[in-house]
Amino acid sequence: MAAIAAMAGGGSAAAATAPARAPDELSPAQRARPVGPHSRGANVLRAAILLDRAHFSPGEIDGNYGGNLRQAISGFQKLSQLPVSGVVDAATWAVLSADQAPLLTSYVISARDAAGPYRAMPANMAAKAKLDGLGYANAAEALGEKFHSSPALLRSLNPGMTLNRAGEHILVPNIAAAPLPKAATILVGRADGTLTLLDGSGTPFAQFPASTGSAHDPLPVGQWKVMGVARDPVYQFNPKLFWDAKPGEAKARIPAGPNNPVGVVWIELSKKHYGIHGTPEPGNIGKTQSHGCIRLTNWDALAVAGAVSRGATVLLQE
Repeated sequence: MAAIAAMAGGGSAAAATAPARAPDELSPAQRARPVGPHSRGANVLRAAILLDRAHFSPGEIDGNYGGNLRQAISGFQKLSQLPVSGVVDAATWAVLSADQAPLLTSYVISARDAAGPYRAMPANMAAKAKLDGLGYANAAEALGEKFHSSPALLRSLNPGMTLNRAGEHILVPNIAAAPLPKAATILVGRADGTLTLLDGSGTPFAQFPASTGSAHDPLPVGQWKVMGVARDPVYQFNPKLFWDAKPGEAKARIPAGPNNPVGVVWIELSKKHYGIHGTPEPGNIGKTQSHGCIRLTNWDALAVAGAVSRGATVLLQE
């Protein structure tokens, strides 16, 4: 039954092109099964892709039911005026399944995908500052960001594939979605770890999992404004602003790139030193704490950046 388990079991390139019990090939009975705690397999992947396309992001799609997927389901249920359970039940499937587009799609790895350049990222800021850019570590990481997926999921969907050879045909989540409209308000909730976009009437239309502070660096609760958006930002590291900076660390200019500490976009807030930004570690969103800023996956941060303008209201709440 479990498509991910079946796909992870190895096989030829031909098998990867049409994996057994892929999400698009589930029977009506299999599609009707609920997705909740302890669920796994093709229906979990199906739910995550459909929610991602509906702009209720599960974060990094990995084929598992976890906290980020639960929050995405709950947010979608609220928007759809369904009972909020965090479980994809029959009523929730009925609404989600209005989206009939294929769940997986074929992608041909390009020469650029294969070539990179790729290199391992150093751990300390001083070493990062010496590089000319903070690109991806490998092709699987780059493809994961492109398709909102963990590299492990891509490997399980494509047993026997290298994920780094130009011309290779691979299966990937079909995450193509309609563009977001402009948001009047950004609402960030620390308790549930979400960032929600609201229209001018206060109606939510998109939700993203977020890391939102810690006991040392709490979320600055209050009302703020968007001051501007910087794509591919250079990060100015100042150890004096971090309680956990290592002894002897000095100020450093960290070059741009997806593995920059703030990822590929910085949305500046009217609260000094605070912003909404991406991350080099999408798998940790909603699972680890931030230094007070609002951290999203790079792709979700870009989506939010495209939906807000200078002056938009930002409500940070417990």
